[in-house]
Parts: sequence; C-alpha cells; structure tokens
Amino acid sequence: MNMLILVASFLLAIGVLVAVHEFGHYWVAKRLGFKVLRFSIGFGKPLLTRVGGDRDRTEYCISAIPLGGYVKLLDEREGEVAPAELPRSFTRRPIAQRIAVLLAGPVMNLLFASVLYAALAMIGTQIVKPVVGQVRLDSPAALAGLQRGDEFLAVGDTTVDDIESLQIALFKHVVSERNLLLRIRRGAEQRTLRLHPFEDARALTEPGKLLPGLGFDLSSWNAQVLVQEVPPDSAGARAGLKPADRVIAVDGQSVANASEFRNLIAAAGGMHVALDVQRAGQRLQLGADVPQVTDHGERIGRLGIALREGAREMPPGLVQQHRAGPLQALLQGVCKTWEMSAFTVQMLGRIIGGQVSAKNITGPLSIAEFAGVSAQLGPTAFLGFLAVISVSLGVLNLLPVPLLDGGQVVYQLVEAVKGTPLSERAQLMGQQIGIALLVVLMSLAFYNDISRHLN
Repeated sequence: MNMLILVASFLLAIGVLVAVHEFGHYWVAKRLGFKVLRFSIGFGKPLLTRVGGDRDRTEYCISAIPLGGYVKLLDEREGEVAPAELPRSFTRRPIAQRIAVLLAGPVMNLLFASVLYAALAMIGTQIVKPVVGQVRLDSPAALAGLQRGDEFLAVGDTTVDDIESLQIALFKHVVSERNLLLRIRRGAEQRTLRLHPFEDARALTEPGKLLPGLGFDLSSWNAQVLVQEVPPDSAGARAGLKPADRVIAVDGQSVANASEFRNLIAAAGGMHVALDVQRAGQRLQLGADVPQVTDHGERIGRLGIALREGAREMPPGLVQQHRAGPLQALLQGVCKTWEMSAFTVQMLGRIIGGQVSAKNITGPLSIAEFAGVSAQLGPTAFLGFLAVISVSLGVLNLLPVPLLDGGQVVYQLVEAVKGTPLSERAQLMGQQIGIALLVVLMSLAFYNDISRHLN
C-alpha cells in the first residue's frame, strides 16, 4: 500500500471524527452560555490559531499532535476567573447543562454516523448476498448439511440479507448458544439446519476464525485456478502436478477460485487428497499427500506450489445494488447506527467477561491500515469506514471511565445526588484509575496490532 495514501487517509479520518466530536461539545456549550476559551483539533503546541470575533474571543487551533482534540471551557478549578465571568464557568452552570455539554460530543459522533449511513443508502451501495461457497469436509457446517449455493435467510431469530449482517448474527449467536439454528434457501425450498460448533465460542471470536471454525466460506468470485510453478522437491511435484494444470476439484469438491483451493489444502494437512485437474484438454485425477507445516503458530497443509488465477467474474445475482429515497435512507441510517452501537456495547461487555477474544481490540496501526485500504477502494468505502469508527468513538466515550466523557457525566451525577462536588482527592483517584485503564487498553491494542503485522 502506498504509505502516503495510508498516512493521509488516517490523518483525514482522525481529523474529521475529532472535529465532529469536539464540535458537539462546542456547539452545545455555546448555546447554553458556557464560555469557550479554545477549540483545538490536535494536542500540544498550536500550529495555526484564529481568534473568533465574538465576545468570548474563542481560539480556534490546529495543534501539533493530530491524534485527538479538545474544547477548553472557562473553569475556576484551572485558574483565576474574574468575578463577572464566574456565572459562565463550567462548575457554576446547572448540572443538567454540564451533562448536556459532556454528552454532546459522543452524541454528535453517533448522529454523524447516521448521516453517513443515510448518504450511503441514497448514493447506492453494492451488497453481496450471503451464499455458501466452499464447505469443508467433516466440519460442523458439513455435518449440519450445509451445501454450496445455500443462501442464508436467518440465524436464530435474526434475519440476514447480506454478508455483513450474516457475520454479525453468527458472531452474536455463537457466543450465546452452543447450537446455531440456520434458516437457508436451497433452490426454491427453505430449510432449517442446526449447526453445532466443535470449538469453544471464545476461539471462534478471534479475528478471522469464525467462518473457518464453522467450516464454510461465503461465495465470491469465480476464476480458473491454474498451477504456475511446481518446485521439484514440493509435495505438488510428488503428486504429479505440472505448470499450466487447471485444478477443478479437491476430494470431489469443486474449486471456484484460488482462495478456496488454498483453504481446502490448508485444512487437509497430514491427509491424502484426490485432485481433479485438467491438462491439455484431458481430465485427470491425482493423489496427493499433503504435508503439515507451521505457519504463524498454526499447523496447516501446504503443497508448496505457486498458483495464478484466470479472469474473475461474479456469479449472476450474487451482487446487488441497493438505493433508498431520502426518508427511507435516513431511517436506515439511524437503525444502522443503533445496531452497530448495540453490537459494540455487547462486544465490549463480552470481552470484559471473557466470552469474546480480546484480540478484537485494535489500535491506531490497524485503524490506519483500514483507512488506507478504504481510501483506495473509493469514496463510498471510505465513508463506510468513517461511519464505523464514528460509532466506536461515540460509544467508547460514553463508557463510565474517568477521563472519558462518560466518566465526567458520572461525576456530575454524584454531585447531583450528594449536593456537593466530589472531593479533589476522589477526583484525582478517579483520574489515576482512568489513566491506568486507558494505558492497559492502549497497550493491549498496540500488542494486537504489532502481533497481527508480525504474523
């Protein structure tokens, strides 16, 4: 990936989302009569500053460290305040107004995500129908009776209509249920299948493990799978494979593309498989002993050959274009934001409870990579990425952790109950706890990022 695109898209995404968040605090504070001293995108030394022309003379800054931002309000705890200005100090405003200012940032992020999702619905987005591709032999999916070409209609009581909704539904249900009830369409007939995972739920929730752990992949492109190179000492050479062979099937399972072939061989480590190939117009069947190798800590099968694909094409009807009118799009945007927010909260709760792998927590390195990839895919993909991160930013800031907006709201609620503010000692202790929690969270996120990139 072009490093310049990655860095530029990451900084653009962070800048936009921080500006939206801080604008929420700023706008509500201004409307409620708080005095706003500074609105800064970024931390540290201001690089660009403009002073507003209103009576507050608010400073609008772009600062040196572009990984956040802040709105500074008049606050007598941070310095001397002129008597005439005391009524506009944060601590002198009604508690309900303080809470409104604190909540405005996260709420603005959620509203922004709703607008983005609505815009995407009006622009029109391509969705990929949740159709089964390859089903691995002796897997939970195979034992449940799932077959290539089956279209998912529902997981449990959750209706699914694209691959995103399917994977979210599978993720939710695999954590809470040992048996997955799947409603599928096979041809003109609807069926209900019961899938029992072999692995424990937590293992399946690790990134990239869900569908392989259940034993199936989703249908994607079709392309001829051609052998490009066969090293003399490889397992592929011992099986009799030659350059230009076209691989058609493995153990009777048809192969739609190179990815499916690799997955079948990876799952067959230590086994003997039958390879159906086409060579010079003739169909042959070759037997191959698939050796096991260790790849990033996992034992997988590998033939040691190089592949190439022919022209890619999507199966008819798999990809559909959906476009909505303004009102329908707005409703879809709000519903989508609500669903993603609820899913984020459930994920966090289950990570804390140990039901979901903590490897799902990602840090700035992964976010930067996702930003770069989405920017290269085009404007709609980048807008979708912004919406997802905006939801995450809004939800995380609502957590009751000191230093976050949600933690500050808790302070205000305690003051409302007590009738007096929390003591400085209690607030300091809360800040220390908050810093410790954030350090642990960021350390885990960086560890996951680095581990993923090393792998």
